[in-house]
Amino acid sequence: MSKDYYEELGVPRNASAEDIKKAYRKLAIKYHPDKNPGNTEAEEKFKEISAAYEVLSDPEKRARYDQFGHEAYTSAGGGGATDFGHAQDIFNAIFGGGGGGAGFSFEDLFSGGGARRRNPNAPVPGEDLRYDLTISFEDSMYGAEKELQIPHLVSCPDCKGTGAAPGAVKKSCTRCGGSGAETVSQGFFSVRQTCRACGGRGQTIDKPCRTCGGSGKKQQVDPVKIRITPGVDTGNQLRVPGMGNAGERGGAPGDLYVFINVRPSRIFHREGNDLICEVPVPFGVAVLGGKLDVPTISGKATIVIPKGSQFGRVLRLAGKGAPSARRGGSRGDLHVRLIIETPVNLTREQQALLEKFTASLDKSNTPVQNAFVEKAGAFLADKE
Repeated sequence: MSKDYYEELGVPRNASAEDIKKAYRKLAIKYHPDKNPGNTEAEEKFKEISAAYEVLSDPEKRARYDQFGHEAYTSAGGGGATDFGHAQDIFNAIFGGGGGGAGFSFEDLFSGGGARRRNPNAPVPGEDLRYDLTISFEDSMYGAEKELQIPHLVSCPDCKGTGAAPGAVKKSCTRCGGSGAETVSQGFFSVRQTCRACGGRGQTIDKPCRTCGGSGKKQQVDPVKIRITPGVDTGNQLRVPGMGNAGERGGAPGDLYVFINVRPSRIFHREGNDLICEVPVPFGVAVLGGKLDVPTISGKATIVIPKGSQFGRVLRLAGKGAPSARRGGSRGDLHVRLIIETPVNLTREQQALLEKFTASLDKSNTPVQNAFVEKAGAFLADKE
């Protein structure tokens, strides 16, 4: 059974004419026999998608196909099978290849046939570089200065970036005619690429510079001082202009991008500009209330523990969080999470006192437990 034409092109039945054309263009390039020499399956696929496009691209044929189905355009239905020559005509009509199977280049196809040729002697900017820097949590909070040793390519000092030894002669590249690009043909397709002989320069040198081997660049390690702004976090970037690789033929050097990674703190957990600190609280202080000293990034602070504080309660200290790395940004808050510490290693006397204390409690002293018991009881009752 023949495959549905819409399925052949991978489009829905309500696809627009433009969507059908785009789908065909993509598949035709993929399956064209000249791109798949000796592949009979690709040639057959090329014929099938061309037949599908021929029908679906014509409003009258498409309407007939939608009404009568695939049988309207099979050989039995009068449509006939599509041979390679006919499929090639459809391909040429879409891509502007002209009659007689004339070829085209990918450059012409995707640039409208009028691609500009770049000047092989024009300045070329240098590449940007990336450096990953890991800093301490303290440096991210208070800021710091760091000196990095950055290996990068600089213009060769001996040939001034020309790549030529003293007295060397530059000649137009015979392979590309000085354009810096060459066209490589593979059957029906032609691909324009950087000239392999001159590396895209359009010129060759009879005596390359010994220092750089004709590249015009040499590697050098330079110290770079950077300032860590208070409040930076993992993923932030610092840009150092001009510390990337050197450009070519007078092109500007690239930039250096420093990516920050902050080591975790042993005390604080950061969420945005807020800090979270888990603080152990003695059992008696949690029951009776009291004061407790806690650490902040700006020094020690005292917090008041309310009577009857439960495990996990959070107390907020406004403005005691991380500074904002943005100019004029506000500082975050410090959230202190209370961790009620249960006493261990009790003496007999302490244990006896605790048992007496526990026995003296009633339901009014344990509202959280009472609420849970009621909920659990209701749940179990529903299961019975």
